[in-house]
Amino acid sequence: MAATPSPVEEPVDDPTAAQRPRRAAYRRLPVQQRREQLIAVALELFASRPPEEVSLDDVAEAAGASRPLVYRYFAGGKQQLYEAALRSAASELTTRFTVEPTDGTPTQQLGAVLHRYFDFVGEHAAGYGALLRGGSVVETARTSAIVDDVRRAALRRTLRYLGVREAGPRLTLLVRSWISVVEASAISWLDEGRQIPADSLCAWLVDQFVVMAAATAVRDAQTAEVLHGWLQLETAESPAGVLIARLRDLGL
Repeated sequence: MAATPSPVEEPVDDPTAAQRPRRAAYRRLPVQQRREQLIAVALELFASRPPEEVSLDDVAEAAGASRPLVYRYFAGGKQQLYEAALRSAASELTTRFTVEPTDGTPTQQLGAVLHRYFDFVGEHAAGYGALLRGGSVVETARTSAIVDDVRRAALRRTLRYLGVREAGPRLTLLVRSWISVVEASAISWLDEGRQIPADSLCAWLVDQFVVMAAATAVRDAQTAEVLHGWLQLETAESPAGVLIARLRDLGL
């Protein structure tokens, strides 16, 4: 019977792997640290190329490890590694929604959440890209559920910032649609080389929400009530106040 691997330090790497080119020299790492390294490398590769074009050999080479070692940590192969990488990105992104803003008007608080969101996007472009770029042949019900969990967290938190406990169908659709705008904007922002400053992009997205809410309020009593309530809390210097003033300057 084969010896049980050490719980602290991984076994000696496969010597045949030295024949393959690598980006980094092999070195022994504690188990959890090596697992995190493999996930981080996988995120970079899955974000830069379609996941179906990334092999375990690619991950091993980029991590300075061997294919058998990758399998030791992810016995389910590439699919298990892909799902672990998505969960890692999703977990960190979800935490950006859970920090409660304590000061400011509703649109100022919404802007603070967006800034945390785009901080993550900017710091972890690979993870964000791997998380939200769909259409892969390795996409499954489990990977779709991971992404949906992030969207549900964003929906719950946005409604909470607006002081809504139970949202009707139109208000829910409003927030979900706006979240889709935020996601698409973030992907485009990365693809276009971050040409728009993050602060400016976040301010624009807050304005988008206000305008979308106003359009929805025309047709939905709950949205109209929510909009009226939080606009009463806005100031002339807050995002909503500045937007309204600018719209008036345009004669709207």
